[in-house]
Order: sequence, then C-alpha cells, then structure tokens
Amino acid sequence: MRRSIPYSDSERRVVDERPGMFGGPAIPMYNTPVNPRENICAMYFDKQPYWLPTSSETAFAIPDLYNKMLGRAPNTTDCFNRYWEFVEMVGGSITHGGNPLFTDVNEWKDHIVIPDIDEWDWAGEAEALKIDTRLSPLVSLVNGFWFERLISFMDFEHAAVALIDEDQADALMELFTAMTELGIKVIDKMIEYIPSLDGINIHDDWGSQAAPFFSEEIARRFFLPFMQEMTSHIHSKGRYASLHSCGHNASRIQLFIDAGFDEWSPQAMNDTHMLYEKYGDQIIIAVQPVLIPEDSTDEEFRQAARDHVDRFCQPGKPSLIGFSRMTQNPAFTEEIYKYSRAHYAKMKA
Repeated sequence: MRRSIPYSDSERRVVDERPGMFGGPAIPMYNTPVNPRENICAMYFDKQPYWLPTSSETAFAIPDLYNKMLGRAPNTTDCFNRYWEFVEMVGGSITHGGNPLFTDVNEWKDHIVIPDIDEWDWAGEAEALKIDTRLSPLVSLVNGFWFERLISFMDFEHAAVALIDEDQADALMELFTAMTELGIKVIDKMIEYIPSLDGINIHDDWGSQAAPFFSEEIARRFFLPFMQEMTSHIHSKGRYASLHSCGHNASRIQLFIDAGFDEWSPQAMNDTHMLYEKYGDQIIIAVQPVLIPEDSTDEEFRQAARDHVDRFCQPGKPSLIGFSRMTQNPAFTEEIYKYSRAHYAKMKA
C-alpha cells in the first residue's frame, strides 16, 4: 500500500497554500504522498491515516442557506420564526431569552410548522458554496435537531424541565421525531447537491464547563434513538458522522459511541488522553497535546511531538490532534507530520 512508502524530506516542500480557518493566515500545502482529503478518509474508513491529521485538513463549511434557515445566522429570523441575535461578547448568535414559542412541549404543533425544504434554493446554494476538495468536505449542521433546537424553541429552563416532566415525554418524542426527519431530509439535499461531501457534522451541546446538563438515563431515552437513526442514515450514504457537543461531556462518551458517531472533538476541559486510551478503538478523539512552556526550545517542541505520536497513534486507534497553542508552533507541527508519517509507514495496514 502507498502508506508503506518511507518518509522523504521532499514531502516538506511547499507546493501551494490554502485559506486559513476562520479568517486566519494562509496554511501551506506540502508535497505529501496523498492530499489531506485522502488522509482524512484513510483515517475514517481504513482506521490508518498516512500521518496524524488535524481538524484543519477538513473543508469545514456551514452553508449559508442552512445557516439562515436552520442555523444561527447573525441578526436573522430562521424558518421557525426564531430571531438570532449576535452577541459580540461571546462571538455568536443566540435566541433572545424570555420569549419562548411555547413552555410546554404538548403545544409544539400549535407553534411550529415543519418547512418544506424542497422549496429552498439548493441548486443556488451549491453553486455559491466553494469547497476546496483537496481537503475533506465536511458540512456542519449548527444548532442540531434535539436539545439545542429545543432550547431555541423554549429557552433553556423550559427545555430542561421538559426532559424530566412525564406529562411532556410523549410530545417530546414526537417533536424529536419530526426534527430528526427534517434533519435527514436536509442531509439528503446536501448530499444530492454537494456530492463531494465526505462527512456530516452534527451539533448538540450537552454540558457546562463542569458537568452534563442532564443524566445519561435521560440522554438514552430521548436522544440516543434519534442520533442512531441519523448516523445510520449518514453511513448508508457512505459518509462519516462527526459530533460537535460542547461541555464537560466525557461521562457521555459511551452514549456517543452507541449513537454511531465516528468522531468527537471534545473541548479542553475533558480529559482527552483518558478518552483516547479507553475508547480510541471505538471512536476517533481529537486529542489535546500536552502543553510545554512557550519559551521551550525547538528540540523540546519536537520531542513533545514525538511523544504525542507514540502515545496517540496506536494501531487501530487513529486520532486527530486538537486545536492548541502547541499546534501553532512550527517545530511541533513539522515534527508531528514527519514523525507520524514515518510511524504510520512502518505500521501494518
């Protein structure tokens, strides 16, 4: 296999560049044996990449049409008539609290009309969306279809109560059924009009900085069946399913695995090292590097990179490298590539 090709220093020759993430500086493209897209797909589908990938190797996109209709487009009213107000302090948009569509889920059909997405201009969106297919195209469905969506309808306090109120349980399942069906239709439209997509990233924030918002029992009852339905559908289309779930949700990792997600990028308050060691053979984890002092020498950064690869690139347990100030250090990032390339080239596929 091509992954057995020994590393060559010629691979560090810059052959092009690509735009930086979130408006950052341009990122060099190197003379790699395969492009970043092929490397990401090798990680997801073969469980053995050519080198340790970073999240920046995906062509991460939030289509404007989705963002306006179902996402969190700043200062925009979405298809459910919820206004998203941009809050500069947090750098994002939220629905204005104190004005829920309803406070009891039993009333949801009186306030929510499921949109006919066949009427949306998917062809125009596909034409406007410019995706760099040298990277792995990944579309992110911001605001999701379950707890985050419920919050946007009800405000947080009412959404939290709905999860523990037996009088609302049946209606909650009906609402999540409708939202999941909507999500699957959206995914189908995106794959139809943007066939280059490799993956679908689903949002559902489940925790604060200290702990999850709700018990695992509640999560398994109200969320797991719908997550399984959606990830199964994504897999049936030959795509990978990744999860965005902010918060201290390490204790929910088995549920994410049971839900069928291929990858989770936890926030730094989670122990990503423990998660990789215990669960890395079941789900891909974006692992945070061990921090060393910023004034460390180049050789110390290179040693940190080698230590990271030795620990988090085990056979059958690929990982991503999480966003960190370490990944901004040129010596660290160069050594991550060089050492992991040689490491995977020697590993039996």
